[in-house]
Amino acid sequence: MGQETADEARRWGETGRSAVALDEVDRRILDELTRDGRLSIRTLAERVHVSRTNAYARVERLLRDGVITGFTVRVAPEPAGLGTSAYIALTIRQNTWREVSAELARVRYVEHVALLSGEHDVLALVRAPDNATLRDVVLDRVQRIAGVLATRSWLVFEEYDGKQSPWA
Repeated sequence: MGQETADEARRWGETGRSAVALDEVDRRILDELTRDGRLSIRTLAERVHVSRTNAYARVERLLRDGVITGFTVRVAPEPAGLGTSAYIALTIRQNTWREVSAELARVRYVEHVALLSGEHDVLALVRAPDNATLRDVVLDRVQRIAGVLATRSWLVFEEYDGKQSPWA
């Protein structure tokens, strides 16, 4: 399998492998890195009570196995100028998920997209500077994507991230 094909397979969850078994140390490593991805290996090793060599090897394995997909920063939307958030449910024509998702990935302000089962086919989280921009994103960009049959929007009034890590 070529690199491009392997990358696409990972993107669509078709790696042909079973899920990697994580032990308690792996879960603690993921919990610590989820809280602060800037931790040094030394600090990480101290917090999970393993040697630096062990911590380094485990992080490298988690990266290699695709369990850790990268390190990032979390941005608070409102202070960053994105004061309007909404979930947009899309109904799409059958067998157009890949094309629709590729187009949604190009739409500015679309933060997250998920393929669903149930009444709607796709759920997108949009964070925009204001209601007018949100309207433009939905009406001028999303609804014009080939394969999108209908949309339904829900404004987000308040939100929070869960405090309990599933890795601990």
